Amino acid sequence: MAESFADVMQRAIGSEALEGAGDLGGKADFPLMPLGEAADMGFAQDGTPFFDPRIFYSAEFRRNPWPYYRILRNHYPVYFNKLNNTYYVTRYADMTECYYDDIGFNTIPKGSSNGVLGNVTHEFSGVEHRRRRNLFGQHLVGKALEHRVPAIERLAQEMIEAFPSLDESVRKVNGNVASVELGRAFAYEFPVRVVCDVLGFPKEAQHHFFYWYDSIMSGLGASETHKQGMEARQHLEDYVADLVEERRKNPGYLYDNEGNKLGLDIISKLCASRIDGDYLSSVEITSYIALVVAGGGETTRGTIMNMWYQLLQHPDQFAAVVADDGLWDAAFHETLRHSNPIGGQPRHATFDVELHGVHIPAGSLIEMVNFSGSHDERVFENPDNFNLFRSDLYSGKLLRSGYNKGGVCSHMAFGVGPHMCPGAWISHQEATIGSRILARHLLNARVNTDMMPKDIDGVSLAPIGINKLRDLWIDYDLA
Repeated sequence: MAESFADVMQRAIGSEALEGAGDLGGKADFPLMPLGEAADMGFAQDGTPFFDPRIFYSAEFRRNPWPYYRILRNHYPVYFNKLNNTYYVTRYADMTECYYDDIGFNTIPKGSSNGVLGNVTHEFSGVEHRRRRNLFGQHLVGKALEHRVPAIERLAQEMIEAFPSLDESVRKVNGNVASVELGRAFAYEFPVRVVCDVLGFPKEAQHHFFYWYDSIMSGLGASETHKQGMEARQHLEDYVADLVEERRKNPGYLYDNEGNKLGLDIISKLCASRIDGDYLSSVEITSYIALVVAGGGETTRGTIMNMWYQLLQHPDQFAAVVADDGLWDAAFHETLRHSNPIGGQPRHATFDVELHGVHIPAGSLIEMVNFSGSHDERVFENPDNFNLFRSDLYSGKLLRSGYNKGGVCSHMAFGVGPHMCPGAWISHQEATIGSRILARHLLNARVNTDMMPKDIDGVSLAPIGINKLRDLWIDYDLA
């Protein structure tokens, strides 16, 4: 049986971490509340609700986070969590200001990811960041994105056509109805296959690619898997070194559906790129590849799963995207606003800062809580409701400066400003194109409620909260 979140957290941080929390009084158990309602943590004499940071490590918070973020936004917009020595910024406007202040709120903490990913752009700032980001970014926007479309369509079609051959643990058939687990059948592998293809790795490297991806992503999250991540990173670097030497002599290409050349693959483009007149080394190219893998894979996986889960629980909205597949863009943005699989971005304070009366010392770790910013009622009406038709969410072309266009704000899933997630455009493209093709094949799609976990009432489907949806069983009619 899978461990509960509470058990995993307790094992990860150890009982001493909570029992020795000073005036916090040790571990606390919080009741599972109706969605949208917060557990009673007490009130000050003036009526201000107290906030117990141990809630962050509870199963209640994982499934029902929004009322607790609302308490933070309304009463503690800059909250110091004593348990992890981190300041949380939770309002949309404050986060935006911090994201754009690349001096006062410097780049993410050094070493938080470069041990596995390498010397990546999001750990640079200022001029050095802009030079590298612009070099890298040109391969992720504009024509470069258009050249990826045939590969995305082809790989999505290939995976869906292979559904009938899937093991019964992933796909079952009962008469004219099939049931498929979307994660293992499609969402988990699809973005990794696409990235492998458009980067320019040969077909035979695909089995290596899944090992690199899974190990590197695991290595980012915990010390016990860091060694595995480092080993995979070294294996990737060794492989890329030989591939780079080959591509410097014989560039690779992306092709359209008729076999015509569209342009160089990303590895071949990186081989021809220079910084300060010098060609990129194989180590630098490996770091770029690792960042594309991390940025374009994990977010896409989670977004496809969360998007389909939310849409299928809102049949009118799902019917709308099926009737007009141009609405998948709006569904993508609303999913990342409402049920973002990536929760926030860390920063360091370059010097002493005061925000909302809270003194943040230089060098402090600050978490921009994207989850909370995207649910800020100061920006979005009824923010806890999933609604792809909302008029207050910007869902056009992704822009680093596009957080507010004509009074319509973007979600905070990718951040904004100079360090906006470089995988944003990749994730958007893969999730929307893949979902359009899926919807054409999964006729009359609906959630298989018998196969899905229930909420505390034993009837309603379990909410996503700030968890990542791991399984999604969908029934659909066979043609």
